[in-house]
Parts: sequence; structure tokens; C-alpha cells
Amino acid sequence: MVMKINKHSVASVLIMLFCSCIITAQIKLSSPFGEHMVLQQGMTVPVWGTASPGEKVSVTIDHMSQTTKALSDGKWKVSFLNLKAGGPYEMKIKGKNTITFTDVYVGEVWLCSGQSNMDMTVAKENRYWCGVFNEAEEVASANYPLIREFYTKFSPSLEPKTEVEGKWEVCSPATVGHFQAAPYFFGRNLFQKMNVPIGLLVTTFGASTAEAWTSSEALTKNPDITFLLDNFKQKVDKFNGDSANTMNKYRKAVADWKGDTAKARAENGDVQANQNRKIPRRPGNPAPWLDQHSPTVLYNGMVAPLASFAIRGAIWYQGESNGPTAKQYRILMETLIADWRKKWEQGDFPFIYVQLANHQDLITEPVKDDPMVFVREGQLQNLSISNTAMVVAIDNADPKDPGNIHPKNKQAIGLRLAMAARGLVYKENITYMGPIYDKMVVEDSSIRIYFKSIGEGLEIKGDKLTGFAIAGEDKKFVWGNAKIDGNTIIISSPEVSKPLAVRYCWAKNPSASLYNKANLPASPFRTDNW
Repeated sequence: MVMKINKHSVASVLIMLFCSCIITAQIKLSSPFGEHMVLQQGMTVPVWGTASPGEKVSVTIDHMSQTTKALSDGKWKVSFLNLKAGGPYEMKIKGKNTITFTDVYVGEVWLCSGQSNMDMTVAKENRYWCGVFNEAEEVASANYPLIREFYTKFSPSLEPKTEVEGKWEVCSPATVGHFQAAPYFFGRNLFQKMNVPIGLLVTTFGASTAEAWTSSEALTKNPDITFLLDNFKQKVDKFNGDSANTMNKYRKAVADWKGDTAKARAENGDVQANQNRKIPRRPGNPAPWLDQHSPTVLYNGMVAPLASFAIRGAIWYQGESNGPTAKQYRILMETLIADWRKKWEQGDFPFIYVQLANHQDLITEPVKDDPMVFVREGQLQNLSISNTAMVVAIDNADPKDPGNIHPKNKQAIGLRLAMAARGLVYKENITYMGPIYDKMVVEDSSIRIYFKSIGEGLEIKGDKLTGFAIAGEDKKFVWGNAKIDGNTIIISSPEVSKPLAVRYCWAKNPSASLYNKANLPASPFRTDNW
């Protein structure tokens, strides 16, 4: 049989093949490089992407050029040394095609990550739980074109990715509403002090766990937390074994949700229904790797593509979702920080994190264990990691709504994060953390507590020192009478003649009162290990 050949079909195929060759030959930059970006000053700045194998690639920034050739897999990478703060600079990437960016600045770049309290935006926009104090005023006054943010799209993955969707945005009243609030106020404080461009590389998602942001390689190395990977594998295997049935149920649930949502919108209106939570929550896809609680999935999709982008350091606000692993939180964060530092290849870059805020009703008992209390303790212990600082937020709950797990005073958090960066990283001569427990000494029927990070001295917020509990041999804690004595605190109680231990603010929402004169609160602590 003779096959007839259609000339038009042949021409179409040839055109498609030609176009395909052109497409594969196109030089490309990896995320997060793009228009309006900020590059890090004063250190090695890698720039990378893809091209045709063997293709010559040149990258020019402000008259400085680097040239290389793409490897056999199409990947290429160059590095610039000690870029100077300023801009706007033109950045040109040239191979068989040319990419040009005209609004590139050089300044200070910070990686910002965590869960919903780091993801919370300046304005409510389309998320009822967002929006800060004085939202309208903050939005109207946000004329900071040298503050830019790159925000990654939620993209969990079973395997590490090389790309993540996102774009750089210039801060203005028109854009700041969807800037993440804590990073924005952090960046604004740094800009006001340093007067250099600030780049915020933001990768966050609500209700995520620390292990979700950590690579499988790192989690595998620590026997105390490998159970997280084992549990995840079991979930994946179970899902794969019954995926058809599971996904059919999911699709039906989504169809029902769409009907319920349409009804709720008709009855309550669109925006208000959303803000009043009358619109039902969309069912979650049951695939385990799409769950922000699962280990490694957010690292794979939302951190791995950013690794190597030059940064000064990282800020982190997370911990609420690690209640089930509160006792492992210290190890989890030690693992995550070491993992990120290894992946970035910048040595022990600064890592500044927020200790969990107080939450829910005021606790009137002297001490009350809670998973969040143990997460805070793990965060306090993480100060043993080199080049770290901790922002204490034990006073940050909304005064009128302490049950809101997303406190609106992100201005205070941003300021404290910036103070930590100014002291730890930029070596400004300031007190940048609140009082941190150092040691205790028993003195007859009292206990004297010594602190680090005192600064110019201790002070009380309120009429008297509160939040201190004391216990003797019976290990029963009672409220202690506390007073400042120089740079120490003396605690006693008529109920405890032979004291052995003290705890401070040992509850989910305790009565915090101790600060230093830099207006930074003391971290909760305990002197025992009972």
C-alpha cells in the first residue's frame, strides 16, 4: 500500500519542529529573577537559568559582565561579587536571544517564611483574617518604591522543583495591601534606618509545619524526627492504593461545596459573607503531598527554587501548627536552619524568628502546660544556634480579641524583627532582644534570677511584676512575689520556705510584665525540668 503524503501536513510538521527548536533555544532565567527585583549588596550573587546545551550566555549588571556556557543539561550559572547598593540598574542576559530588565536595584535581601502570621497581609482584601491595626492609614502612607516583594505561589510538591511562580512588586499604596505585613513592617524599619533598597523574598503558607519547609535529606539524618517521613510515606501509599475512590469522593464534595457557596452568596452577599465566615470552606484535595502539614512538601515546591538567591538572612514566624510535635520543635528548627544554610551555601547566615504570641483567655493559674508553651520553650532553646535572634511576642495578642490567632499588631513584630537585624546583623549598638533567662541562685527562702540582654536595665509594665511562679520540694507552683533588684529579679512566697524552681509566663496566655528599657518583653522560661 502506498501512503499519500499531504504537503500541507509536512509543512505544518516542519514549522512545529522549527518552532520547537526556537523554544528550546530560548535563554531563560530561573525564579525569582525578574523585573523590579532587588539583589544583595556586598557578597557573591549567583545568577542562573537555562539555555541550549553549550550555548554561550552573558549577564551584565550595571556595566559588569560575566560569561559562561550552558552545560549538557542546559543549566548555566554566573556570579557577581560585591555589588554596590543603588539603582535602577539595567540587567541584560544574552544568548541566542536577549532578556533585559531595566528596574533592578541592589540593597538588602531577606528571606521571609513561616505560616499564617507571616503570611497575613497588610489589608484584608479577600481574606477576612488579614488586615493590621490602622489598616487604611498604613495602606495610604506606603510610598516606599525601594521596598520590593517577591511572593511565591502555594505549590507543594513531592519532589524538589527548580521553579516557583511569583513576581516582584514595588511597594505603593496600590500594592501594599497584599504585601505580607510582618515582612513589610520589618523592611520598612530597615529602609528607614539604612536608606538602601530592601528586597523581601516571601515564601509562606497558613497552618504549615516546620517539617513541611525542611528537605527530606535533612529530616532523614535525624532519628528523632524520621517518624514524620515514615508517617507521610504511609499516607502516600494509602492514597495511591485507593486514589480512584478517594478522588471521586473529593470531586463530589467540591460539587456540593459549589452549590452551598452559591446559596450562601445569594443569601449573604459576596464580601460580607466571606468575612463573616458564612461561605463554607472549600474541601481540601486529599492528596497527602498537597497538605501543608506534610514533611518536605513546601521545601520542595517553595524553598528549593529560591535556594542560592543571595540573601542577607532569614526571618521566620511559625509554630502554631506544631502542637503535636511541640516536644520535637527544638530539633525540627535546628534541622531546618542547618538545612537552609547548607542549601544556600552562604555559611551560617542570620536567622531571626518570632516566638509564639499569647493567645486566648488570660490564664489565672500560676503555671499551665500547653503544647504552645513547649513550642515557645523550644524556640528559646534555639538561641543556642549560632547567629540567631528571637523576637518575643508574649504581649502581642489583640487586647480586645485575644482569641484571634492572627493578632493585628504586626507593626510591633516588624519593629522587633528589624531591631534584631540591626543589632545582630548590622552591628548597631542597641539592645535588640528582651531579657533572656541566664541562671538562678537560691537565697534562703527566695530565688534570684539573672538575665542576659538586659540593656540599660529591667522595668515593669503595669503596677507590679506578675507572671512569676515558685515551687519547693513538692513541685507545686504558687504565685510568687517578685521584685526588681538591680539587674536581677527576686522571687519568694510565704507558701514556699525552701524554693527550688521558678517559672515565668508558663501558660498559653500568661500575665506578662517584665521588660527591659528598650521596651522588649522577657521570654517565658522555667528553671526546672520537671
